[in-house]
Amino acid sequence: MSFQNPVFIPGPTNMPESLRKAVDMPTIDHRSPLFAEILHPALAGVKQVLQSKTAEIFIFPSTGTGGWETALTNTLSPGDRVLVARNGMFSARWIDMCERHGLVVEVVETAWGTGIPAARFQEVLHGDTAHSIKAVLATHNETATGVKSDIAAVRRAIDTESHPAMLFVDGVSSIASMDFRMEDWGVDIAVAGSQKGFMLPAGLAILGFSPKAIAATETATLPRTFFDIRDMAKGYANNGFPYTPPVGLLNGLKMSCDMLLGEGLEQVFARHARIANGVRAAVSAWGLELCARAPELYSDTVSAIKTPEGFDATDIVAHAAAKYGVAFGVGLGEVAGKVFRIGHLGSLTDVMMLSGLATAEMCMVDLDLDVTLGSGVAAAQEIYRQSAKTGE
Repeated sequence: MSFQNPVFIPGPTNMPESLRKAVDMPTIDHRSPLFAEILHPALAGVKQVLQSKTAEIFIFPSTGTGGWETALTNTLSPGDRVLVARNGMFSARWIDMCERHGLVVEVVETAWGTGIPAARFQEVLHGDTAHSIKAVLATHNETATGVKSDIAAVRRAIDTESHPAMLFVDGVSSIASMDFRMEDWGVDIAVAGSQKGFMLPAGLAILGFSPKAIAATETATLPRTFFDIRDMAKGYANNGFPYTPPVGLLNGLKMSCDMLLGEGLEQVFARHARIANGVRAAVSAWGLELCARAPELYSDTVSAIKTPEGFDATDIVAHAAAKYGVAFGVGLGEVAGKVFRIGHLGSLTDVMMLSGLATAEMCMVDLDLDVTLGSGVAAAQEIYRQSAKTGE
C-alpha cells in the first residue's frame, strides 16, 4: 500500500491534514480548564451534525460497536424484547450483541441488498398488544451491501401503531456524510463512530440520546460500568470524563464538526451524493450492477459492486493493493467474493474519486473482465462536469 494514495474503503476514511494535526497534540492536563474548551465544543458540534436540539451527546473511547453496547446497556434490561431486521453484516452483528446480553430478539429476516421492511415492522408492532417490544433497532446504512434504509418510515410504523418502543439507529457509515435527522425522524439513540464521516482515526463511539432514552436509563438493569452514561454526564458537568479521556481525538472531533458545519451540512450531503452518482454511472458503464436492488436504496457513502458469476471479487481488491497500492473494500458475509466495495465518504472530492475509478478499471482489465478501459471514468467525468456547470 502507498501512503500517497487515498483509500476507497468504507472506513476508516481519508483524513484531512488539518484533522490529523489536530489529533497530534501535546499532552495536556485533562482536569484543567483547557480540556473543557475542547470537550464542550465537540459535544455541541456533534449535536448540530445530528440535527437535534434536544439530544444529549455522549462520546466514549471506543468504536461503533461500543456505541451499540452503550445504547443497549443503558436503556434495556435482561429479557426485554427488541425488533430488528437482518439485512446485512452489521445488522447481524447487532443481533448477536443483543442475544449475548440476554435480550429477546425478534428478527425479521430480510434479503441482503434490500432495506429495512417498515411495513413488516408495523405488522409485528401491531401484534405486540402488550408492548413487550422495548426498542426497534435499525441500520441506516448497511455498509456491507451499500443499502440505505428509510428511517423516517420506520418511525412512522412505530407511531402509526401508537407503540412506545424506542428507536435506535446505527448511523456509523451515514452520519456526517448523509442526511441524518435525529429530531425529525424521532430517533431515540443515534450511534456513530469517529472514523467515517467525521474523518478521524478510529477510537470514538459517538452517541445522541433523546430525552426518552435518557429516562429509560433509570429503570434499565443490564450491567454497565465503562459505558454508563450517568457517570459520563457527571463527568461532563465537572468539565471532564469519569476516566482518562482521549484528548487528541476529542480535539480532532471539535475541529471536524467545525469543518462540517463550516462547509454546511446540505453541501456535505450534496457532495457525497454527487460523488456517489459518479460511481454509479461508472458501474453502469462497466456493465456491472450494485448489490442494492433499487435506486431508492443506493447508499451515498459506499457502493457494493457485483462481479460476474464465477469471478472472485476479492481478487480485484487484492490486485489493487498489490499492484497499484490502492485500497478497496472486500465483500462481507453472504456477499463475500461476490462484490467489491468502493467507499465514497468522508474527506473525498470528485477528482480523488476519479483516481479510484481509474484504478478499479485497470484491475478489472488486468484480471480479464469484459470492461473497457476508461469507460467508467468517462461516465463519472460527465456527472462531475455537469455538476460543476450547474454548481450542484
